[in-house]
Amino acid sequence: MLPNRFFRPLIVAWLILLAPASWAATTLVAVAANFTKPMTEIAAEFEKSTGHSAKLSFGSTGKFVSQMENGGPFEVLLAADETGPQKLLQDGLAVPGSEFIYALGKLVLWSATPGTVDDQGKILSVGGFKHLALADPKLAPYGAAAVEVLKKMGLKEKLQPLIVQGENIAQTYQFISTANAELGFVALSQVIDINSGKIGSGSGWIIPNSDYTPIRQGAVLLKKGVENPAAQALLDYLKSAPALAIIKKYGYDLSK
Repeated sequence: MLPNRFFRPLIVAWLILLAPASWAATTLVAVAANFTKPMTEIAAEFEKSTGHSAKLSFGSTGKFVSQMENGGPFEVLLAADETGPQKLLQDGLAVPGSEFIYALGKLVLWSATPGTVDDQGKILSVGGFKHLALADPKLAPYGAAAVEVLKKMGLKEKLQPLIVQGENIAQTYQFISTANAELGFVALSQVIDINSGKIGSGSGWIIPNSDYTPIRQGAVLLKKGVENPAAQALLDYLKSAPALAIIKKYGYDLSK
C-alpha cells in the first residue's frame, strides 16, 4: 500500500478541481428584448470569468414585471426602462439598493430596404408607405419613445392608421425585416454593425436623443435571487470593464 504522503497531494488537487464546479450556480434573468445581442455575449463572458451561468429570457419589460408580480421565477431583471425596477421595489419584490442604470438606449427609424429611410426621417412626413411598426408603448419603453417622437413631429394622428404594434421590440424588428411593415422604430443595437458603429443593413435614421425622453435601462436584483450567488455576481459583472465594452459596442451610451 502506498504511504499517505502520496495520496494527500492527489486529494488536494481533486478538491481544487472540484471546488469551482460545486460553487458555480445559474441565475434566471429576464432581459428586455432590445438587449438580446449584447446580453447573449455578456452572459458567455460572464460564465468564462466567474464559472456561474445565466439563463436568459427575452421579452417586453412590462410583461416581465407583470409576471414577477404574479410569482414569476426570475432573479434578475434587466429592463428597458427604470420604471420597471422601481415598481418591483415599491411592490417589495426587489432588493433595495440593488438597482442601477446599465445602459442608455438609442431609438432608430429603420427599413430593411436600402434608400427607404433618409437620415433625417423626412419619410414620415412625406409618406409613401402602408405600415409603420413600433413596439406596444404600454409594454415596451422603446414603443413609448417612438410615440413621443411622432407626437413631437406632429404626426401621431396622421400616421395612427398605419401603425402596427409588436408585443416587444424583437417582434417589431421582425415585422420590418420580413417586409410586413416597410419601416418602423427599433433599437440601434438590433441593426448596428458593431465593426463600424453604423447601421449595418437597409436604411435608417438614428433619432437624436433630444427627441425623446432618455431610455434609461435599469437592472435590479429580485428577492428570489438573494440566496443565489450567481444573481449578484451577474449584476456586478455588468459593471465591469469587459461588459461595459460590449454594451458600448452595440451602440448604447453609458450612464454617468
